[in-house]
Amino acid sequence: MKKLLLTLTLAAAFYNISAQEITLDKIYSGYYRGKGIAGITSMKNGENYLVIEQGGIAKYSYKTSQKESNLVDGQFESYEFSDDESKILLLKDSQPIYRHSFLGTYDVKDLKSGKVVSLNEGKPVQEPRFSPDATKVAFIVDNNLFYQDLNSGKITQITEQGVKNKILNGLADWVYEEEFGHARLYEWTKNSDAVLFVQLDETEVPEIYIPIYGKMLYPGEMRYKYPKAGEKNSVASAHIYRLEDGKKTKVNLDSFKNYYIPNVIQTTNLDEIVLITSQRTQNASDVLKVNTKTGVVTKLFTESDDKWIDTDNVTLEFLEDNSFLWASERDGFRHLYWYDKDGKLKKQVTKGNWEVTDYYGYNPKSKEIFVQTTEKGSINKVVSKINIENGKSQLISNTEGNNSANFSKNYNYFIETSSTVSKPYTFVLKDGNGKVVKELQNNNDQLQKLKTDNFVEKEFITIPNNAGDQMNAWIIKPKNFDPKKKYPLFMFQYSGPGSQQVSNSWDNGNGIWFEMLAQKGYIVACVDGRGTGFKGAKFKKVTYKNLGKYEIEDQITAAKWFGNQSYIDKTRIGIFGWSFGGYMASLAMTKGADVFKTGIAVAPVTNWRYYDSVYTERFLLTPQENPAGYDENSPTTYANLLKGKFLLIHGTADDNVHFQNSMEFSEALIQNKKQFEFMAYPDKNHGIYGGQTRPQLYQKMTDFILENL
Repeated sequence: MKKLLLTLTLAAAFYNISAQEITLDKIYSGYYRGKGIAGITSMKNGENYLVIEQGGIAKYSYKTSQKESNLVDGQFESYEFSDDESKILLLKDSQPIYRHSFLGTYDVKDLKSGKVVSLNEGKPVQEPRFSPDATKVAFIVDNNLFYQDLNSGKITQITEQGVKNKILNGLADWVYEEEFGHARLYEWTKNSDAVLFVQLDETEVPEIYIPIYGKMLYPGEMRYKYPKAGEKNSVASAHIYRLEDGKKTKVNLDSFKNYYIPNVIQTTNLDEIVLITSQRTQNASDVLKVNTKTGVVTKLFTESDDKWIDTDNVTLEFLEDNSFLWASERDGFRHLYWYDKDGKLKKQVTKGNWEVTDYYGYNPKSKEIFVQTTEKGSINKVVSKINIENGKSQLISNTEGNNSANFSKNYNYFIETSSTVSKPYTFVLKDGNGKVVKELQNNNDQLQKLKTDNFVEKEFITIPNNAGDQMNAWIIKPKNFDPKKKYPLFMFQYSGPGSQQVSNSWDNGNGIWFEMLAQKGYIVACVDGRGTGFKGAKFKKVTYKNLGKYEIEDQITAAKWFGNQSYIDKTRIGIFGWSFGGYMASLAMTKGADVFKTGIAVAPVTNWRYYDSVYTERFLLTPQENPAGYDENSPTTYANLLKGKFLLIHGTADDNVHFQNSMEFSEALIQNKKQFEFMAYPDKNHGIYGGQTRPQLYQKMTDFILENL
């Protein structure tokens, strides 16, 4: 123990920081940084797995957990196998575009011959994808789709119309990428003889332009198509390209819901692709089977809801006989349903007052599916295997905390990644029944550093709201908490639809900063009110057409509940949030001005009219259909109510929540003669990072809290 304390003391001296205390210097020096395992992938034999390490892609044995060799030497950001594992696609370098999209340079290595081929002659591409027979790779350059023959090196151009800010082929536009959660909108058929791709025509979509200052004499600008709520979206169409003759055929979707085409999915049939389409209101989606030889479209079924469908969270998994699993909230909780190959419902596979949160795969030998669920409580996520025919279920992960799994191809092993609020991430190799084979890695050193610096565990509680619900909450109290004293309260939340901040999981993000604030005498708390996820559709979807209304009511109710506790000073309650959370903090400081003394809003939406169409209309319909839902829940409408100390923060190059939101809110506050602080971060996007930006930002917020709460 003496040696350990000496080591920690020396480390503190090295970073020029004080021991026994969490500080921003320690947080941003990397002193508390945790460790992970990158790029875990099972090989087809089910006996080996790969990880990305310094110096290459390493091959390990599940049975012994020992490293056998490097499959590939070199430094790579990611990799992907061909279906038969004869070749591997290696990402050497990448340049981000938006949240999911990036330009990358790739090599393809033949693992049998050792031959390496540069994709697209070494020039950057987007969204490369092996053909199932491993002889070709499709990719996108300048909004056009290509494929490269890996034997001859010949590159064939599939589309020609691609133009920036106009036509995209096989690639998501900004709003598709942001709100449907992926950038690739094409897929190979199983027999590798055709590609089905979505074309998006952005011609009529309004354009946003953002000044870029840099160090230029005259500012530059970034321009891209951004459909705000109620405005025109891209016109989506689906097309089949057949390799044998190079012909392209438009898929006729006129008889189906075809406003959005968010998903293109390969099935186990040789000449078939499934499209998931949606109408603009996103309360109904068609699941369509397309024959890529004939072009005939058959509807498998329609998923509908009286409020909305989570079009950004689709689970559709085809089994060996082309029957499939589909996730739906139709019984009030997100569960899996089993359909035959023609779209006839066979059975509901999972059921209960809990939700399926992830799907890992199906073992045809045992007839078992492997899933992550909330069956042990909405703040926990556990891993189970369930027999698809008789429904028999077995929990194979830890019973508490946040647990996820990466399975071997034969499902005889899995690597469990787990954490709780009191234990950082661990990586444990287990057999298919959940028995521990070996702990591969832990973060005990990270935890010990924090404990030495007086880390305090979060406590979980529930708080009633005015609708009779019990809201999940966590609370961090100062180390030497005295229930006879009164403490200022600093509340954090996000509150967006389906989100969760109150989770029994380790927080490497704001969590350590919150610990620092607790050491400075604050109680820090977080409450997940109505609209948040994992407690069923009713709790989540009550906010429909009134986004923000019930969420802020619940935050105000929670603040009042805390204020009535003997250990809270009700005159010193603050709130903080980012993005949707910034929107909520802005509402708290206006509609909740009598409760909240201090607030920090980072990158907030201040009127949903300014946010994108896909996200906003999913919950509010269009402004033309539901104007009150927009304006009556906008903090700008209530700018005259501001009383407390308010700090507004935004990056000027935020491509997601535009700087315009904070400008409009600022003007409303100014015209109501309200004093507030404003911090703009030049050329920073929604994440507000780069260089010393984050340390400066968090010092700014810390100082503001210390001075005003």
